[in-house]
Amino acid sequence: MLPLSPGRAERHGFEYFRHGTLSLYAAFNTRTGEVLGKTAARHTSAEFVAFLTDIVANQPKGKEIHVIADNPSAHKTRHVDEFLAEHTNVHMHFTPTYSSWLNQVELWFAKIERDVIARGVFTSLPDLKRKLMRYIRHYNKQPKPVKWKYFDSSRRITPDSIVTVHQLPDRARFNLPAYPALRPVGAPERKSPVGLCHRHGWRPAPCLR
Repeated sequence: MLPLSPGRAERHGFEYFRHGTLSLYAAFNTRTGEVLGKTAARHTSAEFVAFLTDIVANQPKGKEIHVIADNPSAHKTRHVDEFLAEHTNVHMHFTPTYSSWLNQVELWFAKIERDVIARGVFTSLPDLKRKLMRYIRHYNKQPKPVKWKYFDSSRRITPDSIVTVHQLPDRARFNLPAYPALRPVGAPERKSPVGLCHRHGWRPAPCLR
């Protein structure tokens, strides 16, 4: 982004140097709004399991942890199965294909995109990592949970709904009820915070100079 000045609109230069890409893992605590974040050079099963280990380490020992995540292949490997077998208190729930927008963490990713990425200037990958983690530390000083709202209870999506999301009007599509309505059968009713886990890779952003 080019320097601002009075009376001059925001501008971006058309030349940049590509420094590389960086992935950000984030777990959003739906009860407190706190975020646990970690960066990685790649998004593989090994990095995902390492992040799950961090989530477990940041919760009281033995506490039930429910992780809602999207469903790429890196989240369903033998390494993940071995981790879940070893940590029986961790339960994975996957959003349907093309439905990652159901994750509350996506709203947080949109926020960090606006606050840090879109107008940021990053001279290197370490610089990008430092600014992302600094933002997360600052955000966690006053975290805010997401409160879903919807305006027409007759359009509430339940396990008995006979319509699909694509058949609903836009207003109903983006004003869904809280996650308990989407809770898998047999899952406890918010006995512990639900961790939303996701990864996002930014490609052009770390290239800006």
